[in-house]
Amino acid sequence: MHKDSNKATFLFSSGMVVVIAVLLSVAAISLAPYQAKNIRIEKMKNILTSISVYAETGEAEQFFNQYITKQIVLNNKGEEVKGKVTAFDIDLKKELDKIKTGKTDEQLFPLFICNKDGESFYIIPVQGKGLWGPIWGYISLKGDMNTIYGASFGHKSETPGLGAEIETEKFQQQFIGKKIFDESGNFVSVTVIKGGASPIDMHGVDAISGATITSKGVTEMFKRTLSNYIPYFKSRRP
Repeated sequence: MHKDSNKATFLFSSGMVVVIAVLLSVAAISLAPYQAKNIRIEKMKNILTSISVYAETGEAEQFFNQYITKQIVLNNKGEEVKGKVTAFDIDLKKELDKIKTGKTDEQLFPLFICNKDGESFYIIPVQGKGLWGPIWGYISLKGDMNTIYGASFGHKSETPGLGAEIETEKFQQQFIGKKIFDESGNFVSVTVIKGGASPIDMHGVDAISGATITSKGVTEMFKRTLSNYIPYFKSRRP
């Protein structure tokens, strides 16, 4: 077969495609454990950020084990569930999506209990949708299970300078001191308010200018996620 023939060119190209595909597959398989580890470390860092503990990559696991004293798995009734899965390994998005298939009785929700400076804090993951994709985060509550101690948010593809501002310290610090229950003990969550929240509003924060949909997404994210923890908190609040 002549090396300049169409058949030779086709065979050579096909062979190169197969070789590259094999190399990419081997690389993906080889890197998978490292990628999984990086995801776990990043998750630990985000959880810690919600209690104002900032860890470098190399110390994240040490700090996580130091501050997170207990991990709890809850069902949709606020009851502790043991033995099925660890709180850290729960995919919250999948659990929230079970409501679409009517499998709410199978839902599991992670809760992390932290001890910092002699005080206990309750860390809850939150999951929602922004303008262009998923948004997520962690909030920590003080021992009264009502007052927000800290918050940490992330996103997949929000617009820089607009929706992506949910990742900034300026936006996140607004949630500190806000409350998720009103004075009568009713769950009201926290609302991101377009045009700005009143300084005396204990349940509202300022929206991001020009990012209405993302701001609404944060409000919905709070209400949708936190509502699943209310039975647990109400049963344990003073």
